[in-house]
Amino acid sequence: MGLFAQLYQARWPILGAILLLYIASKVRTYMRLRQFKGPFSTGWSEVWHVRAILSLRSHEKYREVTDKYGPISRIGPNDLITTSPELLMQMNTVRSPYTRAAWYNRSSRVEVGKDHIFSLIDEDKHTKRRQQMSPGYSGKENLSLEPSIDGRVQDLVELIRSKYISTPAQTKPMDLARKFQYLALDVISLIGFGKTFGHLKVDSDVDNFIAATEAGFPRITLTCAIGSLPILQWPPIARLISPSENDKTGLGRMMAMFRRLVEDRLTTSTDKRSDMMASFMRHGLSKDEVITEAFLQIIAGSDTTATTMRSVMLYIISHPRVYKRLQAEIDHAVESGLLGSSAIISEAQAKTLPYLNAVIREGIRIHPPVTDIVPKVVPKEGDTVSINGESIFLPGGTNIGYCVLGLNRSKALFGDDVDLFRPERWLVEDDKDSAVRIEAMKRTTEMMFGYGKYQCLGKPIAWMEINKALFELMRHFDWAIERPEKPWTSANYIGIFFQRDMWVTITEREPGHSYN
Repeated sequence: MGLFAQLYQARWPILGAILLLYIASKVRTYMRLRQFKGPFSTGWSEVWHVRAILSLRSHEKYREVTDKYGPISRIGPNDLITTSPELLMQMNTVRSPYTRAAWYNRSSRVEVGKDHIFSLIDEDKHTKRRQQMSPGYSGKENLSLEPSIDGRVQDLVELIRSKYISTPAQTKPMDLARKFQYLALDVISLIGFGKTFGHLKVDSDVDNFIAATEAGFPRITLTCAIGSLPILQWPPIARLISPSENDKTGLGRMMAMFRRLVEDRLTTSTDKRSDMMASFMRHGLSKDEVITEAFLQIIAGSDTTATTMRSVMLYIISHPRVYKRLQAEIDHAVESGLLGSSAIISEAQAKTLPYLNAVIREGIRIHPPVTDIVPKVVPKEGDTVSINGESIFLPGGTNIGYCVLGLNRSKALFGDDVDLFRPERWLVEDDKDSAVRIEAMKRTTEMMFGYGKYQCLGKPIAWMEINKALFELMRHFDWAIERPEKPWTSANYIGIFFQRDMWVTITEREPGHSYN
């Protein structure tokens, strides 16, 4: 009797054995994290997590889970998510043995085998890359950093004044979501490459840059959601389906643009240049590494900053009490001579305005600009952590992600009204515990920008830009939401928000409240 005939006759015992092995594997996987509760099926399959990511509202799904099941909840067979600041700090400290999860970080690669600082999994390489890039972000080697931001904020003010001022005789709605994107892109391109893209000057999506980004991110989101990274980044397949610099749209088009920018800069000396690219090259990044970092720098830097400005402005406009108090603080700053002869408020001056800073921090808390769960992998020997006084053992190899929205809505830290926009919670009160509490609030909300060895290098630049832009826009203009029933369109692509159609009506401030 031939082999195939024997196998056919034994087909049912073989199938039964395979089924038993499959069930045993699933039971073993379930039991490994059985102490952690989560939605039905998360102990057995990835279906719930895939649906959460593809819903484009994953931040809300994650919060629902941690609200219901606790500070460490299960969202997949080998995946947990947490709202514990203690655990998050433990995972991200400089000497932490936790590492990045390949399924998430490497899904952000644009080209197969070419890592930027976010997709790097090797801890030593990640540390070295941060050391090479930090001077460019710090401003120590970019002496024109603040003037560059000032100029682009002034471009936005002039664009509004020249094209979008409404009067009783005529309304001229403006998509503020798109204009904030222009501002952020013009800033990051100038300080990054020494040359602005010029979106604000021409008031359009130069070279369809934003359209290319919006076309590329659904692919990254799908890759991340369905766990197809090993297949899609297998070289024989990747060469067929990955973005190409010959593409007319999407990420491939962006790659070609970044290559042109870098190659143009390589034709000039970096010795007297103070942009980020010059700094990166001086500290040893190769041409290909600079191109790869350019992708992350432009996308992550511009989208998160633009989202912050959009959300803060939306909440300001929607809350008259906050609107009036903020504008009164700004007017007093101008009338008291705080700005001196400056056309745009300086970073140092902006830091002295308590209500402006409270409004921005509350806007970031209520609507985080980035909600990527950035999972970390528990060291192979496992780890014991203390959560609310309880010791919990985490098995080695488990993925643990960060529930940004859940942590930002912690009643224990922020009060019972966590779902409401109230900047006053950030103002220091007379009681002695107030300053301590606010420092804890700051540390907690700033975790969304990374912590320890994973802290976002561009955070100081973003804060500077946001402070300046919001101050000047509230200083010069009055604002109204044109469509309050639907103030914007917003979707979450693995932690990055794409927002549009934030239509506003803008009028000049009344005489005596417009400063030039």
